[in-house]
Amino acid sequence: MLPNIAKTKIGQPFIQFDTINSTNSYAIDSLQANLAAHGTAYFAHHQTAGKGQRGKEWITEQNSNIILSVIVDTCSLAIHQQFKLSVAVALACCDFFNNYAGDDTSIKWPNDIYWRDRKAAGILIENIIKGNAWQWAVVGIGMNINQTTFGGKAKNPVSLKQITGKQFDTVELAKELCDCLEKRYQQLLATDFTTFLDEYNQHLYKAGQTVKLKKDTATFNCTIKQVNTNGQLEVSGAAKDYFEFGEVEWVL
Repeated sequence: MLPNIAKTKIGQPFIQFDTINSTNSYAIDSLQANLAAHGTAYFAHHQTAGKGQRGKEWITEQNSNIILSVIVDTCSLAIHQQFKLSVAVALACCDFFNNYAGDDTSIKWPNDIYWRDRKAAGILIENIIKGNAWQWAVVGIGMNINQTTFGGKAKNPVSLKQITGKQFDTVELAKELCDCLEKRYQQLLATDFTTFLDEYNQHLYKAGQTVKLKKDTATFNCTIKQVNTNGQLEVSGAAKDYFEFGEVEWVL
């Protein structure tokens, strides 16, 4: 069994695959076989069975984008603090994308990365919990880098190449993203979460604006206020003041 060394930086080791079914699935299997530790990053040039939020597929063009999963030691966090890690990861991705795409980058609740009104990246965090202990998180990130044409299922996607007109080295960018994740992970362990959440809300997509949401079969307009410490989306002008993740869908 590999030692669990929390001081190992995220992105070390950095393991590449030409083709894999899912980097998240591979990371989970590696953990369960005691073949991975905190910081391990798995990068794929091509993914055949990528996973998105709420059981959706994450489909991405071969050799064009960041397909990355990293293993995070969560033993120092309680089970009820899962949203804290989600905030840290979303801020790290926002930091990274903002470095290249500018201040139009935002976080669409709970943790999609948007540039203006277009989706640039998705995040899927899967957890390994034993008893009352949150042992590990596998953080999966799919980020559009060089892809310029997208399939019909993609809703308003955008890539760095479309924004900047430049071609990027996806491996080098993925390593930079790991550095951003490491910085935010260390802040998560050392910083008051209220301060962390305030920064998240400063980047919140459509904050202070009226949007259309859908709950079950009903659509309605409301104003986005903020996300609270429980990870709930607070709104005004709706039948209730806040919503849980998965309770509503954005109508864009």
